[in-house]
Amino acid sequence: MSRYRVIRYLGYSIEILVLFVLQETPGLIPEIGGARPVMLIPAAVCIAMFESETPAMAFGLAGGLLADFGAGGLLGFHGLLLAVFCFVISLMAANLFQTNFFTALLTCAISEACITLLQWVFFFVVHGYAYPLYALTAHYFPIFCYTFALTPVAYAFNRGLALQIRSKEE
Repeated sequence: MSRYRVIRYLGYSIEILVLFVLQETPGLIPEIGGARPVMLIPAAVCIAMFESETPAMAFGLAGGLLADFGAGGLLGFHGLLLAVFCFVISLMAANLFQTNFFTALLTCAISEACITLLQWVFFFVVHGYAYPLYALTAHYFPIFCYTFALTPVAYAFNRGLALQIRSKEE
């Protein structure tokens, strides 16, 4: 493994840890409509757009497990989902579409919407709580919007990191 790849992976790891700390520090990130963003989702998805399948899946798993630790829910739910999503996104980015800002927005929107909807279904609807549509619109939709709003920052950081270090690698 080349020295530059190790530096890139170290940068991604530090990014995920810093975002986890920022996300879980009470009062640091303001709540909007009672919702706080899950900053690890767009970070993991954007990392997957610039890496091969195995590292993308590993960073998706790491980000998802940290999101599970922070959410206090079922351990492994976000880890499994993000690992699968990141693997597929990395495969698609390498073979099907160009990696640019528009595809990053679209990919993050689809993956965040799927993860948020699955979280709502498994943690709210399946348990039979009252007023599931109210929970979707009042709680889960603001989380989705707030998380999606952070996608440009995650894309810019990971694109800069990947391209800067790859240019030195070649």
